Amino acid sequence: MAEICRGVVNDKDMPSTSAETTSRAARRKRMEMRKVKYAAGVSSPATVMGMKRSRLSISTALFSHGDDRTHVAKDTEDLVTTSSSHLGSCSYVNDVSVPKFGVASVCGRRREMEDCVAIHPSFMENNDTMHYYGVYDGHGCSHVAKRCKERLHLLVNEELSKKMEPMDWNKTMEQSFSRMDQEVIEWNQQATTNDCRCELHAPESYGVGSTAVVAVVTPDKIIVANCGDSRAILCRNGKAVPLSIDHKPDRPDELSRIEAAGGRVLYWEGARVCGVLAMSRAIGDNYLKPYVTCEPEVTITDRTSDDDFLILASDGLWDVVSNDTACGLASMCLKGNGPSGSIRNPPVNDASEYENCDKACSDASVLLAKLALARRSADNVSVVVVNLKKTGS
Repeated sequence: MAEICRGVVNDKDMPSTSAETTSRAARRKRMEMRKVKYAAGVSSPATVMGMKRSRLSISTALFSHGDDRTHVAKDTEDLVTTSSSHLGSCSYVNDVSVPKFGVASVCGRRREMEDCVAIHPSFMENNDTMHYYGVYDGHGCSHVAKRCKERLHLLVNEELSKKMEPMDWNKTMEQSFSRMDQEVIEWNQQATTNDCRCELHAPESYGVGSTAVVAVVTPDKIIVANCGDSRAILCRNGKAVPLSIDHKPDRPDELSRIEAAGGRVLYWEGARVCGVLAMSRAIGDNYLKPYVTCEPEVTITDRTSDDDFLILASDGLWDVVSNDTACGLASMCLKGNGPSGSIRNPPVNDASEYENCDKACSDASVLLAKLALARRSADNVSVVVVNLKKTGS
């Protein structure tokens, strides 16, 4: 076969007319343009559920606009993604009443996209000073994370509307998360099918759950409720301040709680509750209760003039990027010292979710996602960056 191919393209073995030479040159040029590089050991193209899945070229396809390029490690060029992956890029709107923010959410090296992001500026009725941001990292399937995206902010709204005086944020978040967990359990028991590719369709998807890290930003406070191993950090005066602590099964207090409830923590590719779940708190996961609880840990932080921005992200980022590194990279972008050139992305399916998306915050969130992929993160990566500086600062 190699000799035949050489015979076809060898000028010595072909008539040497001007038209034919031009035709051969054009054909060779087209062939060069169509060359595709494949990763060693990876079949091409990847096919899942009978549908071809495109390869994700981080340096061009998803993180560039026009002729501008922002390159990352070569390893990221061979990632496989699905159409469910998206990046929060939308029309940029300046609204002084709402903090500016940016969103990035990519499937990465996972087969399925199980992360969800919720952005709800001014989510309270008759109160436009409270803003809701949430990141939900599903496991087992995506439908619990999607349910949290659709419902959890509404439950928080309902709990806040009970007009508790003084405001009891701990009780508000605990009640909201508990109601969300109960809704998920009831929904799983009633559903006969899900709009997803869940292998545990019906009647009870006991093995499906989601983390939830939620931040409510008010004029004077930042309230963070966390359940699972997603994380929120605050950048204050250039330094990273953790607003949540990951709920890992081998965290000493979590390990004691699990064992006191009669559970065990086994080590299989890391600490896991009963050898199954790599986090000790989550919404859903009914088969692991009471060892896995939905009760969130709540932190209430007073805002100061030194507060720069807030980062919420799934563990796909935090597994490979430290708090300080994330803070430093996002800070460069928000100060206008990020990589040169535009890094605009394709719009999300429903851009109306992100009506106040800011370019600098979007650049920061995208670059953090790119860094996680360049460092070989094995999980979905979702990042929200919220600018806490007032307009003009």
